[in-house]
Amino acid sequence: MESQRRRRVLVVDDDHAVQVSLALLLKQAGFDAACADGPREALAALEGGTFDLVLQDMNFSLQTSGEEGLDLLTRIKAAHPALPVLLMTAWGSIALAVRGVKAGAANFFTKPWDNAQLVDLIEATLDLGTPPAASSRTRAALDARYDFSGIVGEHPKLLKVLETIAQVAATRAPVLILGESGTGKELIADAIHRNSPRKLAPIVKINMGAITTSLFESEMFGHVRGAFTDARDNRKGHIASADGGTLFLDEIGELNRGDQVKLLRVLQDQRYQPVGASRAEQADVRVISATNRELAELVAAGDFREDLFYRLNLITIRLPPLRERRSDIPLLARHIVAHVADSYGLKAVALAPQALDWLAAQPWPGNIRQLKQTLERTLLLAGKDVLTQADFQATSAVDDNVPGTRLGVDGMTLDQVERLMIEQALRQHAGNISRVAKALGLSRTALYRRLERHGLAGADGAA
Repeated sequence: MESQRRRRVLVVDDDHAVQVSLALLLKQAGFDAACADGPREALAALEGGTFDLVLQDMNFSLQTSGEEGLDLLTRIKAAHPALPVLLMTAWGSIALAVRGVKAGAANFFTKPWDNAQLVDLIEATLDLGTPPAASSRTRAALDARYDFSGIVGEHPKLLKVLETIAQVAATRAPVLILGESGTGKELIADAIHRNSPRKLAPIVKINMGAITTSLFESEMFGHVRGAFTDARDNRKGHIASADGGTLFLDEIGELNRGDQVKLLRVLQDQRYQPVGASRAEQADVRVISATNRELAELVAAGDFREDLFYRLNLITIRLPPLRERRSDIPLLARHIVAHVADSYGLKAVALAPQALDWLAAQPWPGNIRQLKQTLERTLLLAGKDVLTQADFQATSAVDDNVPGTRLGVDGMTLDQVERLMIEQALRQHAGNISRVAKALGLSRTALYRRLERHGLAGADGAA
């Protein structure tokens, strides 16, 4: 029987020491390695041979802007779109690496690297890089094999996400889900769990931005009776509750550095110690985390631990914002309207073709969450069997009679849009932090951090 072909990796770096180190590591890990000094040599090697993966540096000259690296990445992806590329960079160039990932790179790692972590990343990337059969790339074919209920759409970018879920669900690899607020990160976590061997065990969901530092250990690890003043009984923590199942750490980017250390220790060996207990406990959990912040940039800024970042992001799934999958908006709108009407006990409501065109043309800075809110408000205020474009324009134009709150936000940055939405919610709820946080789908802690970042103030009050 013919032995399986050793997978080939191309190392692109102008530093000979880096080439030698990576080639030796790859050989020890069972790969064949070839090296190239720069873009011209790399493209020639790819043209003349077959490779399964590229490890590419971002800088090849004294001009360390990284544009040369981004150009090479673009040319590789244009000529070999299915070939996965891992970028290597220094911590000072994290923002550049993030640009590269958004431009098509599979992931990135930093110099100096951890050998074991890099081999894990390479193997995971290669496993994900195996293209599925063409017959399984349609939504119907994916639905026939996997349970993606609740996830609506068939845009190629969404199908790519679903294909990734299909490939990683059966493993216990940690997954990091990135995406703007309202893109459906929790639905993706549910889908990963539902299609995994752990589906009969619970998925325990924790909003990391809502756990205060004083309660972190008790919430996550549990406590024994008498551990502190109010500990009248033994209490099981989130990690113990997820034993055998999945732990979903939402808003992981909001976790403070002190608590990051405590979480890292658990993720390293899956052992934890309840508060007040004399011995550690073991838990078998699969970790999925999510954030709407760029975690790598938080690491570069010193706000998130590098070692925890690498522990969480072996597999990274980036959800496209709604404006990048506009063809799915009519499908989503019909699905949401049907669900909302049913939840209110109303008869079926239809959407006029012009209304669907209008909805598909909006920027939706709040993504699916904002679309749902707009559809629900219009359905309830219009009280009609068929919703028209005029109905949506009327309800969006009179949204609290606040100038600047209509959906059009062309020319604004994402930060400006976020500030606008927070300001609108503050006015709508008279500064009540609890209600504002609920309306925006944030924890109070996460909202406070955004208020501080944007220089906004809100009056606290009971929900």
